[in-house]
Amino acid sequence: MAKQIDTEKIESCVRELLIALGDDPEREGLKDTPKRVAKMYAEVFAGMTYTNAEIAEMFGTTFEQEDFLQKNDKNLIVVRDIPIFSYCEHHMALMYNMKVSVVYRPVEKIIGLSKIARIADMVGRRLQLQERIGSDIAEIVSMVTESPDVGVLIQGEHSCMTARGIEKPGTLTVTTSFRGIFQSDDRLRQEALILLK
Repeated sequence: MAKQIDTEKIESCVRELLIALGDDPEREGLKDTPKRVAKMYAEVFAGMTYTNAEIAEMFGTTFEQEDFLQKNDKNLIVVRDIPIFSYCEHHMALMYNMKVSVVYRPVEKIIGLSKIARIADMVGRRLQLQERIGSDIAEIVSMVTESPDVGVLIQGEHSCMTARGIEKPGTLTVTTSFRGIFQSDDRLRQEALILLK
């Protein structure tokens, strides 16, 4: 069963944060801010309430198309440029302009294409590292499709680099996560990378 986000505690903490920042949480513009932030956190961190296995179960619609799978065992399925956002676990800073691309080699099951986008979205709705987002997506797609051969490429901007610290807007971070044959077969991994970009 999914965990629950404690919105009352978030409200209390946000109120204390406003005080720590030197502001008055009772002034007109801030009166409802703790409640609004708690509601926003419940939405943008919804993925934290589910395990990877639970996400796989939620979005596990597959199709068994035996003719396609038996005749095309070397073919790949690719879904590219899925837009997501997430929050960096180091600074709780927004990771944005993120695009996720997924490739897998079907064995017996083909996942519904919209489900890949839903998996990517839900995985992003956690305090995350970009590298872990790719690993989590690959794990879930592998669970659902029962294929060991999955690859994920992600590119995105991190506000902990663009809006603070070194302040370099436009800097992209690109990560890959490969499983199964994509780890051992250099030619297939190169083909996957061409398809994912």
